[in-house]
Amino acid sequence: MVEKRIVVIDDDPKIRAMLVRSLSYKGYKVYDAEDGIKGWELTVKVKPQLVVLDIMLPEMNGYEVCEQLKRLEDIPILMLTAKDDVKDRVKGLDCGADDYLVKPFALEELLARVRALLRRFEKDVEKVLKFGDIMVNAETFVVKRGEREIELTAKEFSLLCLFLKHPRQVLTRERIMELVWGYDYEGESNVLEVYIGYLRNKLEAENEDRVIHTVRGVGYVLKE
Repeated sequence: MVEKRIVVIDDDPKIRAMLVRSLSYKGYKVYDAEDGIKGWELTVKVKPQLVVLDIMLPEMNGYEVCEQLKRLEDIPILMLTAKDDVKDRVKGLDCGADDYLVKPFALEELLARVRALLRRFEKDVEKVLKFGDIMVNAETFVVKRGEREIELTAKEFSLLCLFLKHPRQVLTRERIMELVWGYDYEGESNVLEVYIGYLRNKLEAENEDRVIHTVRGVGYVLKE
């Protein structure tokens, strides 16, 4: 399972430390920042799957950070605030927040909301996967390169989806085998190389550019 990245932006060091510790314990990769500008820069850099964002922040408040991030990408944002006023909650949701939690909050409730947001966005995002001119619809199993529709076997489809979910990331041979064929695969040792060849042939059938590249001694990467 791919480790989910979460950015925590809060100027209260105790709350920040508690969230980092608790989320890390649950298996998330957690990054944190103490003000709005650093939080925005950190989020742009690490491209997390979720942001936990306080409203009352120095340098740039949470509303501004939320609006700026939503202009870049539809990343799920859980907003934290000490204000329990309806107007404040409405303002937070209007600027793009996906959920809202008032301080002080129960840690278990925050963790439950984090899980719910990640599930919701994962379903939305993973229906259609894109990279360059390649498009995969994970619901209908339609695969296209430009206007050309491509027929893939089940394993070729799973392999392509894995690459599309991790663009520009080098995936080791072992990791790919684990995620596509399973831990206990005991078939031919060159099965991955064979399927990479099948996939390349279909993706490059009309002399399109290669997108699945070999990283010698390591594995493969999807890149321009």
